[in-house]
Amino acid sequence: MTDPRESKGPSQFTTRVNSQAGSILTLDDPGDWERATRGKIAEHPTGAIAGPLGGIAWNTADFDFMREQEQSPDSVHPSLWRHGRLNAVHGLFEVAPGVWQCRGYDLSNITFIKGKNGWIVIDPLTTAVTAAACLELANQHLGARPVTAVLYTHSHADHYGGILGVTTREDVEAGNVRILAPEGFLREAVSENLLAGPVMNRRALYQFGILLPKGPLGHVDCGLGKTIPLAQGDLIGPTEEISLTGTELDIDGVRVVFQNTPGTEAPAEMNFLFPDHGALCIAENCTHTLHNALPFRGAQVRDTLVWSKYIQEALDIFGDRMDLVFSTHNWPRFGRDDAVKYLELQRDLYRWVHDQTLRRMNHGETQREIAEDLVLPDCFARHGHTRGYYGTIHHNAKAVYQRYIGWYDGNPANLNPHTPEASGKRYVAAMGGADAVVKQAHDAFTKGDYRWVTELLNHVVFAEPEHEGARLLQADAFEQLGYQAESGPWRDSYLTAAMELRTASNGVGANPRNITDQLDVDMLFDLVGVRLRDQDVGEASGTANWTFTDIDQTHVLGLSHCTIHHRADTIDDNADVNIASTRADLASMLRGERTIDEVIDSVDVKGDPTILRTIFSNLDMFSGRFGIVEP
Repeated sequence: MTDPRESKGPSQFTTRVNSQAGSILTLDDPGDWERATRGKIAEHPTGAIAGPLGGIAWNTADFDFMREQEQSPDSVHPSLWRHGRLNAVHGLFEVAPGVWQCRGYDLSNITFIKGKNGWIVIDPLTTAVTAAACLELANQHLGARPVTAVLYTHSHADHYGGILGVTTREDVEAGNVRILAPEGFLREAVSENLLAGPVMNRRALYQFGILLPKGPLGHVDCGLGKTIPLAQGDLIGPTEEISLTGTELDIDGVRVVFQNTPGTEAPAEMNFLFPDHGALCIAENCTHTLHNALPFRGAQVRDTLVWSKYIQEALDIFGDRMDLVFSTHNWPRFGRDDAVKYLELQRDLYRWVHDQTLRRMNHGETQREIAEDLVLPDCFARHGHTRGYYGTIHHNAKAVYQRYIGWYDGNPANLNPHTPEASGKRYVAAMGGADAVVKQAHDAFTKGDYRWVTELLNHVVFAEPEHEGARLLQADAFEQLGYQAESGPWRDSYLTAAMELRTASNGVGANPRNITDQLDVDMLFDLVGVRLRDQDVGEASGTANWTFTDIDQTHVLGLSHCTIHHRADTIDDNADVNIASTRADLASMLRGERTIDEVIDSVDVKGDPTILRTIFSNLDMFSGRFGIVEP
């Protein structure tokens, strides 16, 4: 007898859906295979990259099942299968004379530009081990060279987390390696990966399918690349920031012209042209998929209108000087004509999402109604790079709606709804009890109406989370929706939900990224505020003058109304306590390595430190374990 907790194969309905999708899939650009394989020089000798603490952080063999089979299985959307096979192409590639990429050894790409004295590295991947493996591959086949500069295209962790795989903090501090990034890079990297890090890391397990097995019944592709490496990232802050479009710099003998693109795919992002190579790095502003206006894991809602306009600006200032365009994901576009057409379609895609969502909004359609009805026109849909392998029209329309008018649809019935648990109990009672709802859901399942199954059973699982029949049927329905999804994140989210319902698991906690040592004091105090347990500090109030001896800064830290406040470059004449320490002392407390009493005993303190003890003894530590598809 089959274990009901095991993964199931595709149903007859799913098989039919995917077969029909395959029959109408007409991508008029067969050149993607040539683009993805062009210029290949070598592969990693084994494809297996060891993690820093043992085990394997990355293994290309995990996706051999895609390389060996051209025809998609019934359990994978045929368009996603095609895209996933393209992303499975891996190795060291010559993009242009003097420009090389390693692709297929991380979610993102790492690019090497030959400078006068060494390598200019663009986006050193997610982890040090994958970045180091790619650098070694380049050195082995292209000649060993030191790294003289690193360019971060934007503030997402898969584009800077591997920095210690290509350089050291000592070399950066000594001025041997320049690190360039767009204006605001550090603050945006911090806000996304620290202030909201625990919840985003938990949700990322769904978005990227990190805990799923690789295979036709599990994870197949992320859309932007194969998967996330199993190793932790780091950060070295930039030594230089680019603020003005048109800035031209000589970086190790190579001319680079920059375009600042804030508020596009990331809050801090930049494109840049290598005019002597005719090569435009479009960062992550254009990839071979429709991108997210709002990722599943969470982020600031991206402005698709601004995004579109910056792509047009790139065409205006770089279009007649580029012979190819490459991104930090997927594969390049070669030749000026092809590159221009690619950028124009990407430009129009984000503008279309924006404009058509707003048009429908102004007719009074709600977020859900727009998402349901908005369909990608054929002028986009027949091109692979505009299809929804990562983002989708459905949730990008919702993101545009949210950006302009928020979550509320204007109907007072939705103004103050009950929590999922409270409403679940009421719905279940109104429908005759949990068993009656499960029966209705089972009838819907036999008809292939999986969306309705999940909506019905969501009420039961939140009302009675121990109801095994509801959990397992909900998991089966999520699974079929995953098999039908063209978007990698949609597939991974559905399948991860199914796995957690079957195993009664709320995932695993994720370690925070090693970035606290790179934070300025304002950022560290912001983190203190986010972690403060307001209910435990009560009516306590007070202020502390805090001098940081290693960076020659003075700050005021205060507590009032269950909330901290802090100001830089000032002192409070009436402060309760004066403390002098290093920034590292503060960071160590936030990492849980030292207590406030240990710090007080080791530094210079004058006055009553009670307010410091009140604040730093009442900080939350986040495990990253909480329910998503259950209470």
